[in-house]
Amino acid sequence: MKALQLTGWQQDAEWREVPQPDPGPGEVLVRIGGAGACHSDIHLMYDFAPGLLPSPPFTLGHENAGWVEAAGPGVQSVEVGEPVAVYGAWGCGRCRRCVAGLENYCERTAEVGPSGGLGRDGGMAAFMLVPEARWLVPLDGLDPAEAAPLTDAGLTPYHAIKRSLPLLVPGASAAVLGIGGLGHLAVQILAAVSPATIIAVDQRADALDLARQLGADHAVEAGPDAAAQIRDVTGGRGADVVVDLVGADATLALAASIVRPLGHLTIVGIAGGTLPVSFFSLAYEASVATTYWGSLPELKEVIALASSGRIRPRVHRFPLGHALDAYAAMRSGTLEGRAVIVPNR
Repeated sequence: MKALQLTGWQQDAEWREVPQPDPGPGEVLVRIGGAGACHSDIHLMYDFAPGLLPSPPFTLGHENAGWVEAAGPGVQSVEVGEPVAVYGAWGCGRCRRCVAGLENYCERTAEVGPSGGLGRDGGMAAFMLVPEARWLVPLDGLDPAEAAPLTDAGLTPYHAIKRSLPLLVPGASAAVLGIGGLGHLAVQILAAVSPATIIAVDQRADALDLARQLGADHAVEAGPDAAAQIRDVTGGRGADVVVDLVGADATLALAASIVRPLGHLTIVGIAGGTLPVSFFSLAYEASVATTYWGSLPELKEVIALASSGRIRPRVHRFPLGHALDAYAAMRSGTLEGRAVIVPNR
C-alpha cells in the first residue's frame, strides 16, 4: 500500500510502498477514513533534529479515525466494521498516570516507545496498525473524516481548557491566540463548556471572521495594539485564561502582557518561542503551564461534544495522493480549519 513516510530529518516526506500490516495478538488493523494533517508534522519534517524521536522511516499521521478492518487474537472489545477514533498518546497502561487515564503523561514512555505518526507508522496510508484495542474510541455516529481532528486538534485544546475550568466562571474571560486547526476548535469548546467571554486573536482577517462565526465574543487582530484592545474589552483586568496555540515569541509576549493576576497562561503551540519569567514579568500569581495532548477519557468527552453537535471541526478533505498539497496549504497560511487526508471512503 502507498504511505506518506518521513524518511529523514529536515526534508520533505516521501511516498513509499509498504506492506499492509497484519494484526497480531491484541492488535487492531484500522482502515483509515480520515487522517488529520497537523502543524506538528511540519515541525517533524523541517525543524526537528536527530534524537528527538526514533529514527525514520515511519508513516506520518497521528490524528486518525476509520473502521476496524481486522482484530488480532484476544481482541474482544471492538467489532469488524465498527467506526472508531484512534487515541494518539500511547502509554504503558500500568503506571500511575496511565491507570488514571493520563496516558499522555505515561511514566514509562521510554519503554513503551513512540506513538503512531510520531515514530511508529501512523494514518497517512490506507491502513494503520493500532497495538492496543483500548486506544480505539467508538465514534457514536460521527463521520471518520470529521472525527479525525477531534483526536488532537480537538483533544489538545480541550485538555488545556479543562484544567482552567474553575477560573471560567460567569464574568471571566478567555483569550485564544491562533485560530487555526486547534484554535477554531478551542473557541467552540470554550463556548460549549463555559460561560466565559471569548476573545480570539489572530493576524488573519478570515481567521477572525471564522472565530466570530464559531462563538467568539471579540476578535482582535494580532499586532502592537492587541494587548490594549484585550485590556479594553476585559475592563482593564486582562484575561483570566490565555491559551497560546502558536507558541512564538510574539504570542508568548502578548500572553504574558494580558494574563490577569491569579490567571492561567497555557502554552500549547510549539513554534519555538520562549517566555522569560521573573517576579515582575507576569501578573501576580499568574501560572504558566505547558500541556501535551489530552487523556483517553477526555477524548471520549470531546467525541460526546461533537456527537451532540456542540463542536464541529471545519474540515477540508484531500485524497491520499494530495497529502503534500495539504501541508503546503498549511505552510502558506491559506488553510481554514483542519486538513484531513481521506484514503478510504
